Parts: sequence; C-alpha cells; structure tokens
Amino acid sequence: MNVLVINCGSSSLKYQLIDSETEAVLAKGLCERIGIDGRLVYQKAGNDKEITEASMPTHKEAIQMVLEALTNDKTGAIKSLDEVNAIGHRIVHGGEKFASSAIITDEMIKTVEECNDLAPLHNPANLIGIRVCAELMPNVPQVGVFDTAFHQTMPAKAYLYGLPIEYYKNYKVRRYGFHGTSHSFVSKRAVEFLSLDKDNSKVIVCHLGNGSSISAVQNGKCVDTTMGLTPLEGVVMGTRSGSIDPAIVEYIAKKENLDLAGVMNVLNKKSGLQGMSGVSSDMRDLRAAAAEGNEDAKNAIEVLCYGIAKYVGGYVAAMNGVDAIVFTAGIGENVGMIREKVCSYLGYLGVTIDAKANEAMGEEVVISGADSKVKVAVIPTNEELAICRDTVALVK
Repeated sequence: MNVLVINCGSSSLKYQLIDSETEAVLAKGLCERIGIDGRLVYQKAGNDKEITEASMPTHKEAIQMVLEALTNDKTGAIKSLDEVNAIGHRIVHGGEKFASSAIITDEMIKTVEECNDLAPLHNPANLIGIRVCAELMPNVPQVGVFDTAFHQTMPAKAYLYGLPIEYYKNYKVRRYGFHGTSHSFVSKRAVEFLSLDKDNSKVIVCHLGNGSSISAVQNGKCVDTTMGLTPLEGVVMGTRSGSIDPAIVEYIAKKENLDLAGVMNVLNKKSGLQGMSGVSSDMRDLRAAAAEGNEDAKNAIEVLCYGIAKYVGGYVAAMNGVDAIVFTAGIGENVGMIREKVCSYLGYLGVTIDAKANEAMGEEVVISGADSKVKVAVIPTNEELAICRDTVALVK
C-alpha cells in the first residue's frame, strides 16, 4: 500500500510517499511560501532534489504541484494517482475528542473545526489540506493523526491547571501537549531498541528542536508532558518563551505599551533562544556565538539545558523512577553538547555518558556509559512513518 503523508502548515506543506509494506520513502519534499510566491522541493528516492519556483496562491495549487511531481513521466515515483492507496494527514489539535487517529469523515471535520480556537495557525491549514485532497482524489481514504492524541492518557492531576474549574468545564482549558506523534513513535521504539518490558517501563522522551517538549511515558502511555493548552508552555524553545510567571504579560504590556496580541507575539515569536541571545534561534549560530565569548548566547544554552534537566527530574518523581531517557528531533539528535549538559545534572540517578558514543549525529545509538544506572539513547523521530502506520492500520 502506498500512503501519501501530508503535513500542512499555514504557509508550507511537507509530504512523503511511503510504501507501507517496506516502509521505504518513495519520494518526499515540501512546498514553501504558499500564498506568497511558491517553491516546490521534490526528491524521488535515489535522485537529487528538484526545486521548482512556481505560483502557489493557496494550498490547492501546492498539492496539485506535489501530485504532478509524483506522477511526472521522468522523475515521478508512481505512474498515476491510482497508485496512492491512502492519505494520512497531521492534525495539530484534536482537543479531548480524539485520543487516537481517526478516519476522516464530514462529521470528524466538524469536530476538528471546533478545536480551531486552540490551534488557530495550524488546524485551519490542516483542514485545507484534507479538503483539497478529497477534491483531487475523492475515492482515496484519508486519516487524521493528531499531535494531541498520545497525551490524552494523562490523568487529571497532570492536565488540570490551578484555575477556576469552570474554565475547564466550559472552555476545556487544560494541558493537551503536542508533538504526540513523535513522542509515541520514539517511546515505542525506545522500548524495542533498549529491550525494555513494554508493560513495565518508564521512559522520558526529550523532543528538542525549534519547538521542544518532554514527555513521561509509563508502560507505553503518556502520564505527563511539558506543552500545555498551546505549544507555548514548557522549556525554552527557538522563539517561544516556555513557561513564565503569568504576571509578566501585564508587566511587559504596561512597560512596552503593548496590547495582549502584542505581548503574545513577543512570547511566541521573539523570545526563547533568539530573544535571550539576541543572536539566533538556531543552535548552530548560538554555539558559534558562545564559542566567541557571547555571554548572552552562553546563558541561553545554559537556561535550555537546566530547564530540560529540571523537567526530567520532575518526571522521574512523577513515575517514581526511570528506565531510559531518550533524545530526539533536530537538537536532540544532532547536538551532543546539549545532551551532555543535560545529563550532567543527572548524576544523582547514576547517569553516566560515553563521550565517544555521544558524538553521534542523527543515528540510533545508546550514549550512556556501561556503568550508567539509567539507559540514555538517541532515537531519530519519524513522524511521517508514524502517520503512515496509523493510516494503514485504519484503512486496511
């Protein structure tokens, strides 16, 4: 079965065509600057990337270009769209309605629309992708895979906020968590890779990238995670502040003469590593600046690592122990210095790091020392494959 995996952002679209039998990626790429000028990146397995500049006023034109590239006579991965057997879509927010992936129906779309206020930049874009695919390939089954679904197993003590309970009952204000597809994939793979007992395991997953989140996974189920009602809560991120004293919102609004939207823009787009360092949200730039003696860049890195270590410690307490700590995503998979700094706070757990193994980048590897009492590993995430697997399970 060939599964087309679609991940629509507000002005971008990532895609992969996967053979579910072999789990081989037949082709992949992305559309950028949708609604601005448009750029398609396409790469068939074994071939070089092809880049096409073309007008993409909406996601419809973007998806049409993707389908044309996939069926191109010269470099297409398939001969016709009849070879696409199912489509899996990433949907950011499913609220409390979806605790697992689901076949896309008209009723399901209406339910997702009810969650749009919780993810105003992402859910509408995700739904556009679904509608366009339904129009262009009306007979192909579609599945929605939710970022929030994996975290729906959290108990009330983990997801409720210290607010009037009416806000939860009336407006569903609670912790939802995000990156769930990644946390699910990586935690399951960790159990296999590290030969843990899936029914008696305690795993902490550190998904570290431009957006970062940490989860506590006990016996295969999420019991806590760092992101909240929105992806703004938790550790310091590329441009997001992470958790702060809520009173800062009013304080900065008065000092900077900003309205609520203005302060939220600062917290989401001008804070985090970029705001703290004044240099960049990219870890490569931060490390270079820190090496040149930039104290703000050094502090930004230290704040990130310290914050991650505090959450890890908290989740050890929440699960009353830990078998494995796993790093994934862009920073987690590729920056050994960050992994080492985080683990330097975990000596009380008996964690030791193998310096040579920790040099690994983007590969599945155990980085803890032979004498470490807790296993520490790097496991590359693969959200597209996870979406493919869920899609196949539902449409077969």
